[in-house]
Amino acid sequence: MRNEGLGSWPARRARKTPHRTALIHGDTTYTYAGLYDRTTRLAHALRDRGLRRGDRIAYLGPNHPSYLETLFAAGTLGAVFVPLNTRLAGPEIAYQLADSGAKALLYGPSHAGLVAGLPGSTDVRTYVEVGGAEYEDALASASDEPVDTPVTPDDTCIIMYTSGTTGRPKGAMLTHGNLTWNALNVLVDTDLIADERALVSAPLFHTAGLNMLTLPVLLKGGTCVLVEAFDTDATFDLIARHRITFMFGVPTMFDQVARHPRWPDADLSSLRILTCGGSPVPTPLITAYQARGLTFLQGYGMTEAAPGTLFLDAEHAVSKAGSAGVPHFFSDVRVVRPDLTPVDVGENGEVVVHGPHVMPGYWGLPEETAACFADGWFRSGDAARVDEDGYVFIVDRIKDMIISGGENIYPAEIEDLLLAHPDIVECAVIGVPDEKWGEVPRAVVVPREGVALDPDEVLAALSGRLAKYKIPKSVVLADELPRTASGKLLKSRVRTRYGNSEGTA
Repeated sequence: MRNEGLGSWPARRARKTPHRTALIHGDTTYTYAGLYDRTTRLAHALRDRGLRRGDRIAYLGPNHPSYLETLFAAGTLGAVFVPLNTRLAGPEIAYQLADSGAKALLYGPSHAGLVAGLPGSTDVRTYVEVGGAEYEDALASASDEPVDTPVTPDDTCIIMYTSGTTGRPKGAMLTHGNLTWNALNVLVDTDLIADERALVSAPLFHTAGLNMLTLPVLLKGGTCVLVEAFDTDATFDLIARHRITFMFGVPTMFDQVARHPRWPDADLSSLRILTCGGSPVPTPLITAYQARGLTFLQGYGMTEAAPGTLFLDAEHAVSKAGSAGVPHFFSDVRVVRPDLTPVDVGENGEVVVHGPHVMPGYWGLPEETAACFADGWFRSGDAARVDEDGYVFIVDRIKDMIISGGENIYPAEIEDLLLAHPDIVECAVIGVPDEKWGEVPRAVVVPREGVALDPDEVLAALSGRLAKYKIPKSVVLADELPRTASGKLLKSRVRTRYGNSEGTA
């Protein structure tokens, strides 16, 4: 077998455990033999439509077996998979399709309307709606002969977009080796077993749902129960019905479960591993789960590192509460000063990471790639401190990123659109605390002189141009924004002045 990448996983699993269950979606079950057959047929169907090694194949839709079939089929062909965030607006999807040069787009029925409205300025020539009769017919009529395209661990497997601080989304190129080493880190640090039954309700287009949960379980030969969207009540039913052992979620998801009326009496005895990411897990939430005999495994990562970087194990969940843990087994992490020398205990510095799971760079952006690496170490842009035991505590986000319910939001992207408003002369977007989502965006805007700006109209103007979660939840009008003598915006002062609950100075 010349394919050393993810595309070979279904074949390798099918020869080891062909009759074990790989995927469950609703009432449909796929064995590993079945997943291999469907992946092979989809690879042939895509090749018959002109897709070749190196071509980009995009996917837009909720969690579904066809998502993983497309990922593995692309890997089988040596093509590059481009997952698209289902929460993005049409113009944002169009940008990522054009930027990646995707030649094919597979999409769920729920997004047929959005796809129909996409401009013709992209390179996409092949459109395939998944999950219906047309998709099944295409698979049934395709060849089931093995495809043995040479693929190496250094070949690009996925282009996963992460919003840039300049407002321009950047495609992190993750190789087959990056994803494999990340999966190995998960296997080592979470003690996965072959009988694992994972509930995949976190979206697969996010690096954590795919790379920290689904791929490690499939590598080990376990079962993934795919759910199109997280629902608190349904989560209890799914845990009981499938005897779920492994779950991943952001703190908001786990908090909603713990606050649900079914929580005190629900049968959670099958649960073995709970991993949480996106933002630190609040101590009261850890306590609530410990009262039920459950412990969180939490960590810190980034799309560019595929994403696992730091990990806090169960043994230290309480004693090191608030910490992101220590580096994954096959990962090296330092907290450094600007000159890249290590910080002292308790001193703040920047998190830098090195390892076989770290991306080679951003798609089509050599200058940005060069800027984010220093002596081979990826610069996260996040500030942290290290305690005397080597545990890392993330203390700030140098890049001003807002994390809302596990979604990364970069203010510059929103600010660019706000500045296009004819009555706004200055603006700054900051994160403000929110009980449900952790934090949400707030826009601080300076209106054009003599204009009575309507905050609701400002927000309405963003509708359809940004994903809903990126649209600020509040607008504050200001006479001016604090700047340095050279004119540079002082975001820290904006937060201090307008970051309280009332949004007033």
